[in-house]
Amino acid sequence: MESKEFANKLITWYLQNKRDLPWRNTTNPYHIWLSEIILQQTKISQGLPYYLRFVEHFPTIQDLANASEEQVLKLWQGLGYYSRARNLHHTAQIIHQKYQGNFPNNYKDLIQLKGIGPYTAAAIASFAFKEAVPVVDGNVFRVLSRYLGIETDIANSKALKEFTSVAKELIDPKQPDLFNQAMMEFGSEHCSVHQPKCENCIFNTSCWALANQKVNVLPIKIKKLKTKKRHFLYLVLQDLNGNIALFKRDKSDILTGMYEFLLVEKDTPWEIEHLTSQINSFEWSKKVQDLQWTEPMVKHKLTHQDLEVRFVKVLLNSEIDGMFRLEEANQLPMPKIIHDFMQKLL
Repeated sequence: MESKEFANKLITWYLQNKRDLPWRNTTNPYHIWLSEIILQQTKISQGLPYYLRFVEHFPTIQDLANASEEQVLKLWQGLGYYSRARNLHHTAQIIHQKYQGNFPNNYKDLIQLKGIGPYTAAAIASFAFKEAVPVVDGNVFRVLSRYLGIETDIANSKALKEFTSVAKELIDPKQPDLFNQAMMEFGSEHCSVHQPKCENCIFNTSCWALANQKVNVLPIKIKKLKTKKRHFLYLVLQDLNGNIALFKRDKSDILTGMYEFLLVEKDTPWEIEHLTSQINSFEWSKKVQDLQWTEPMVKHKLTHQDLEVRFVKVLLNSEIDGMFRLEEANQLPMPKIIHDFMQKLL
């Protein structure tokens, strides 16, 4: 099948089957950029409410640039991968200051911005400015590898270059926005990871993987990332008036800029016999009036980390530095696991 025929069939399928999503009904590069950052590592059903909230709270990139980092992180709370929110805010400030609030209108300049990689730059360039650059994500890897029989390991650093080159040959130069949207939608909804709809596929007479019974084998991804296990103990410090201590993460971990209870981490699981010696190591230990080892361990999964988390309520007979009233504390940005525990204290 020639590239033009492939593109025409794909775009026709898309126009008949696409989901109605707000970022598809605009050429506003700011809104497109927001959606792409929010949807990284995030399902549409989860990301859509966040997109709508960001557009409502920060209608323009100037509004986002002028917000505080805490405001941005608070709105992002619960979505995870918080470096996305920090990069989003930082990039908004650069565009506001360097480009007078106007997005660069081409791939070459877009990719220079912090937090904007090849995929996001291609999405903005094609969706907002109709530049004929292909978007290559997991869906595109899957569609192209199956359709053309590409057996390159997509975890290999060379794969992106190879698949981008192939997609450039197929893209419709007059409708790059529709082509890219169609490729991603087709991979997500039709040529899916599990249970692809091969029987009624528009390409079932020309698909290499279907003809060679390799649909469930492609794309090939060999590299496995190791998962790190971490053991957290959160000390929930409260005084007799109900004020609670929260501490802001520094720039050394995955939750930079977020607030949390006093965290102590160790290499092995926390047990109650470890608690007394740990608390005695703090200056405020003489103020402790009561300890309560709370609910069972909570397991929290991140992309490359498995967290085992325990909470201990520590009642102090007087205030220490870093304390907030509960109502104030609830307005601060915090990881979802902390936010969920906070709701039990309110």
